Amino acid sequence: MMETMAEPQRAPDRQQAWNILCEFTQSESLRKHALAVEACVTAYARRLGEDAALWSVTALLHDFDWEIHPQAPDHPMKGEALLAERGVGDEIRRAILSHANYSGVTRVSKLEKTLYACDELAGFITAISYVKPHRSVFEVDVASVKKKMKDKAFARSVNRQDILDGAQELGVSLDDHIDFCIKAMQAKAEELGLKGSL
Repeated sequence: MMETMAEPQRAPDRQQAWNILCEFTQSESLRKHALAVEACVTAYARRLGEDAALWSVTALLHDFDWEIHPQAPDHPMKGEALLAERGVGDEIRRAILSHANYSGVTRVSKLEKTLYACDELAGFITAISYVKPHRSVFEVDVASVKKKMKDKAFARSVNRQDILDGAQELGVSLDDHIDFCIKAMQAKAEELGLKGSL
């Protein structure tokens, strides 16, 4: 006799996740941000021996609702409900909720901690790339990131404390975390539009 089981929640594949992102996000820069966070998060997945496909999808979807819910706490709370309606699994949705400090969802898993650690930093590395002479991520290094972190007028929307806390939660030094994310983004520079004119 076959046992009947409830339809399991699933992880969409990367193309499905990209389609959801593009459906709700028209901004090219927001799409590029999702790709930058994905580059960093999936590089960590490979380093830690985790499920790179699952981590990739989580990173792509983490801000998918930002354009339609630009205010906290609507993002990511209302977005999480939309993903649930589409059958996106608990692990992904929980990680997305946990990347917002105000959500009340504590970061427990490696995926949750990694997503949080990479989110603001990926945006910051992108911003620094744009002000380099050749607008290239290959011109960014740890020293330039740390210098810009002290410049409160630069990329004001990036929460420096989240970058510091993220590295600490991951259990890596700030320098190593910055270096790792720069290299992950350099490996995807073409896709991120950060190859520049070098």
